[in-house]
Amino acid sequence: MHAISRFPVPTLSELPEDIRTRIEAVQEKAGFVPNVFLTLAHRPHEFRAFFAYHDALMEKPGGLSKAEREMIVVATSAANDCLYCVIAHGAILRIRAKKPLIADQVAINYRKADLTARERAMLDFAVLLARHPGSVAENDLTAVRAAGFNEEDIWDIGAITSFFAMSNRMAQLTDMRPNDEFYLMGRS
Repeated sequence: MHAISRFPVPTLSELPEDIRTRIEAVQEKAGFVPNVFLTLAHRPHEFRAFFAYHDALMEKPGGLSKAEREMIVVATSAANDCLYCVIAHGAILRIRAKKPLIADQVAINYRKADLTARERAMLDFAVLLARHPGSVAENDLTAVRAAGFNEEDIWDIGAITSFFAMSNRMAQLTDMRPNDEFYLMGRS
């Protein structure tokens, strides 16, 4: 069995109370502790900042559904070769979209996935930003607008893509391992 991180992983009892409480709440809801929580708890101040921004992007109401937000994470994490985020957020996508095949389709080749035109336009833009950020131009935003996204939605697509680019790189740095539980979630 592989370690979940290249870096020291604290035990729950070693953590500040606010972080321990948050992790225990996730454990109670999910039935396990996702490895990202323990890995990033290595640095409590950064843990708090990371999850505050994560929640601000992923849990708020807005023009993007929670499934669309997860779809962005899966597609861009696949573009960034991030095993942890593809597997973990793929599980969440399957659950939120209520489609057991969607995460695998999006991770392998979203252009061939069972997506709406709106979702495809959203992922075209997100993956462009993930792979070639310097090439994003006004005509790319025009295409996303034509698919029905407003300025706030476009900001959210870009912010989620950008945040998870950082997350993907931290997962690569730490060699973060996906929990086995994620592989089966939402498949039946």
